[in-house]
Amino acid sequence: MLECADGSYYTGSTWDLEKRLWEHQNGLGAKHTAKHLPVKLVYCEECERIEDAYTREKQIQGWSRKKKQALIAGDMNKLHSLAECKNDSHHLNVGFDSAHPTETPACSLNEATDRSLSGAEGNKANTETE
Repeated sequence: MLECADGSYYTGSTWDLEKRLWEHQNGLGAKHTAKHLPVKLVYCEECERIEDAYTREKQIQGWSRKKKQALIAGDMNKLHSLAECKNDSHHLNVGFDSAHPTETPACSLNEATDRSLSGAEGNKANTETE
C-alpha cells in the first residue's frame, strides 16, 4: 500500500516490489500515484502466487479508509471491529459481505515499519495497498 502526497492510498500487486515502488516514486506507475507524488510504501504483504496477491489487492481496495489505516497500523482488533457487518440482514447471514471473505489468500504480512525493500524476492508476488 502506498500513501500519496495528498493522503490517499494506492493498492496494487507486483512481482518486483523494489522496481514497482521506484516506478511509482518517479511518476512511471499508475496515473493516480503519478498525479499525487511523492508516494511512500506504508504496507505490503508477500504472497506465494500472483493470483493470491490479486485477490488480496481487490479485497483491500474495497475497504474503507479506516480499515486500511488499521491494517497499516497493525491494529488487528480495530480491523476486526471495522470488518463486522452492522446491517439489519447480518443476523440472517443474507447477501454478500466483502468484509468477511469466505476464503483468505495465502499471503504473509510484512510490517510497514522497518521494511527492507531488498528483501523482496523475485519469485513471490507482493501486494502494495491503496
